[in-house]
Amino acid sequence: MIDDHALVSRIISDDKQAFRLLIKQNERLVAHMVARLIDRNEDREELCQDVFLRVYEKIGEFNFQSKLSTWIATIAYRMGVNHLRKKKIRMSDIPDEESFTSHFISSDDPQESLEDHELEAITLKLIDLLPPHYKTILTLYHVDQMNYNEIGEITNLPEGTVKSYLFRARNLLKEKVKKYLGKEQLL
Repeated sequence: MIDDHALVSRIISDDKQAFRLLIKQNERLVAHMVARLIDRNEDREELCQDVFLRVYEKIGEFNFQSKLSTWIATIAYRMGVNHLRKKKIRMSDIPDEESFTSHFISSDDPQESLEDHELEAITLKLIDLLPPHYKTILTLYHVDQMNYNEIGEITNLPEGTVKSYLFRARNLLKEKVKKYLGKEQLL
């Protein structure tokens, strides 16, 4: 794997293979960022392409103040937010506060494994119902394993706000899971 300095240098030198490598290394991150903000698949695909076009155009301005992936995620986030603003979609409603803890337990039992996968799929669907800011921060923290500082850089939010949004996102998700499980038990 090539380091960020060498990769950027090669891209600036018009090395198409280096840019393909950058896309391959960051496509999952960009897809997560965009998917957490944008609902329509057509808009998501177009926005992901636009993000990498913007990265290509601005790569010469990257100053290594942060990781390259953080810089790319910041571009994806800001372009997603701008897309929402153009469509006049509200970014978030703040829910009540509570605590949330969740984890998935892997098992060698196929039945349990299937149930875990189903639970994970349901959880991801419930995460998609969260307001864009919350699902973005939740995904960056738990899926992309970024720290509060990196998330703050991407979203341009103070660390305290990132922590607060993560706390609120977990609470909102917890309530959605409770409601879903309550409906399941009634069936």
